[in-house]
Amino acid sequence: MAEVEVVHPREVFELEGHAAAEQAFEATRARGRLHHAWLLTGQEGLGKATFAYRAARRLLGAPHDPAFGVLGVDPAHPVSRQVAARAHPDLLVIERIGEDGKPRKVIPVDEARRLSEFFSKSPANAPHRVAIVDAADDLNLNAANALLKTLEEPPPKGVLLMVSHSPGRLLATIRSRCRRLAFSALPLEETAAFVRARAEITDEAALRLASMAQGAPGRALALAAAQAIVLDDAARAILADLPKLDEGLALSLADKFRGGEGQAQFNLLFERLAERVHDQTAGWAAEGQGGASSSLDRWAQAWETLQRLPREVEALNLDRADALFTALTELRQAARA
Repeated sequence: MAEVEVVHPREVFELEGHAAAEQAFEATRARGRLHHAWLLTGQEGLGKATFAYRAARRLLGAPHDPAFGVLGVDPAHPVSRQVAARAHPDLLVIERIGEDGKPRKVIPVDEARRLSEFFSKSPANAPHRVAIVDAADDLNLNAANALLKTLEEPPPKGVLLMVSHSPGRLLATIRSRCRRLAFSALPLEETAAFVRARAEITDEAALRLASMAQGAPGRALALAAAQAIVLDDAARAILADLPKLDEGLALSLADKFRGGEGQAQFNLLFERLAERVHDQTAGWAAEGQGGASSSLDRWAQAWETLQRLPREVEALNLDRADALFTALTELRQAARA
């Protein structure tokens, strides 16, 4: 498969499947009754950040272009170009990506404190000042409290757009001060079509990616770029061969985990293994198969290990190859139980 390019949401000018959310936002904007803070919720990859940038362009004064949907604007408009270049004076973006271009583990408090200063000023040359937080789930506790202070004193010409993949993790006081827009998964066929339009990929592979992403188009495209089909095939081969182990396959996978991109590949393989183990054991339980309860308990323990190890490896800088063989040992033991 040819290389797949994943474009940042600030450079995307179309949004699939969320016209109702856009119409709800545009209706309040057109009536002049725009809420000062919006919480955009739903699983990762649905287009919440894309929506935030589309809304921001309209709030910053770019005229509507119906060719690009309810909140669409002309990509060539000066506002669009300023936003894409991260140069608009009335737009502030708070995210995990640091000034060095590398992702941080959390959004620190100093970043969140920029909101108060930003909203204390009047718009430079736009109808509103707009801030995007992508994602609010990444705020550490001090940063969340700093953001709360901004919400408690809403600026007259300011609008805050917050992306959240897990709103239940946010402070209740933050949620209560926002108007929520919920984004739902797209049908698998639409998600697959989205990927096929942007990647050289077969219909079967596109549907597999859509299923892995649970109907989230952006997630499906990111999975395509990460060669998820290859890793999913590896996960299927590992489980099908149990309790035997293809050491050549295991060693080749361990090689993929070296270097800067290794953690992402490691996480993705474990995600695919965990999902396949979950589906397999759920099917056994539904059909009354899988042997004694102790056998299912061993599979549940292996599933928990697959969930836990990627977090521990990243947090403690553990050796990924060692972690892989630890997980494979547990899977083999579960298969023998």
